[in-house]
Amino acid sequence: MPNSTTTPPLQEGDLLAAIDMGSNSFHMVIARYLLGQLRVVDRLRETVRMADGLDGHGGISADARQRALECLARFGQRIRDIPPLRVRALATNTVRQLRSPLAFLMPAETALGHAIEVVSGREEARLIYLGVAHAQPPHTDQHRLVIDIGGGSTEFIIGRRFETLERESLQAGCIASTRRFFPGGKLSRKRWKEALTEIGAEFQPFAAKYRALGWHEALGSSGTHKAISDICAAMKLSKGAITAEALPQLRDELLRAKHVDDINLPTLSSDRRPIIAGGVLVLEAAFQALGLQKLQVSKAAMREGILYDIVGRASENDPRDESVAALMQRYGIDSLQAERVEATARRLFEQVAPAWGLEPDDAQMLGWAARLHELGLAIAHSGYHTHGSYVLEHSDIAGFSRQEQYLLAALVRSHRRNVSRSAFDTLPDRLLAPARRLTALLRLAVLLHRAHEADPIPTLELSVDGSHLSLVLAQPYIDARPLLRADLIGEVDGMTALGITFRPFVA
Repeated sequence: MPNSTTTPPLQEGDLLAAIDMGSNSFHMVIARYLLGQLRVVDRLRETVRMADGLDGHGGISADARQRALECLARFGQRIRDIPPLRVRALATNTVRQLRSPLAFLMPAETALGHAIEVVSGREEARLIYLGVAHAQPPHTDQHRLVIDIGGGSTEFIIGRRFETLERESLQAGCIASTRRFFPGGKLSRKRWKEALTEIGAEFQPFAAKYRALGWHEALGSSGTHKAISDICAAMKLSKGAITAEALPQLRDELLRAKHVDDINLPTLSSDRRPIIAGGVLVLEAAFQALGLQKLQVSKAAMREGILYDIVGRASENDPRDESVAALMQRYGIDSLQAERVEATARRLFEQVAPAWGLEPDDAQMLGWAARLHELGLAIAHSGYHTHGSYVLEHSDIAGFSRQEQYLLAALVRSHRRNVSRSAFDTLPDRLLAPARRLTALLRLAVLLHRAHEADPIPTLELSVDGSHLSLVLAQPYIDARPLLRADLIGEVDGMTALGITFRPFVA
């Protein structure tokens, strides 16, 4: 049996579900864990076209919102009996662009019956590569380029084996580019040429670096690539791959239509016809900027990557642990002090977790916050908790969703001094109570180790009764530490902002 502070490992026969809420389509894959492998048992896909509902000011139309909620409700029925720890639903570019993501996510989570996380473009890229690498395992240590054209953004990844080396997300997808460059659906060679120039300019920050790093093979991982590949094959321009010679011929055939509604390409489905122009445009720009000659089509995408990420999180290969370790090294964090604070925080957690309804995921988050609470010292001692919080909130941290980063940042921001009234504003309601309780535990752990002493704490008992928290320390221990006594007495006021009544008892 796992202890109360570790995520339960996968058991033979467990079902896992991954939901990819893309800007064009929502995908769900359900797999069973058997003999250390994933066996897909069900797939669902619906064209939702959320990006069509964006108004350019962070709002979304009622129709697009309703399509998304109805789709999530259908998905939710299928995964009703799968435990929350085995389900990950990720929202991407369209939700990232919303002015108030929480206003959409609250009803969306209700419809699905599970939490929904928003991921950054670079985290999306990591998961895409993870899915492709597992579906088509590389045979050598040579580099791979993976491109995924979504509805609102396009991700570019160079990786080796199962690890990413470079990740970029370009704000140009099949829906977004069709709307941006062909308003009203009107097509022309002049507009196409101008659009290629504009998109090409957006490659400049990373194209040279990618070409210098190089790759042995290039793979496309989205439905857009499959559609273009099928069209090229049907037109006898290639035999499955997308080539530098085939793309201009495909583009010329596409531009024979003067409007997206009139596009008539072999094998092109009716639901992809309105957005294929943007997809071909982005791909042609990528071929030109990166000097591509041939692109094979992968059978996997981000949804498969999400499944393998669930497996990693339930094993000793959680990518978030590696990211936290990298941050500790980059910012020169005192690892011995971090270990002391984490050990005490987890010790306190175990004593109150059942009464407070805290879960293994909460213990992990508390541990990472303890390891990173002094990150801001690399910037300045004054207000270091604020500096650390800012870094954690705004960095691209592999393995973490935006909500996870917001929670981590809130814990670090609130581990000392006064708790800001706005500290938890970015968190969904479901995370507010755990966030406040984890903050209380982290504050106590940091106080107890303020002197950076290596000596163990002989007596450390924490009990909870609703919102009342009581701490017991050995009398000789507290008598020998007047600063600690003063800090604990002062913490009575500090806990009030968390909605907790704190009683620093001594034995």
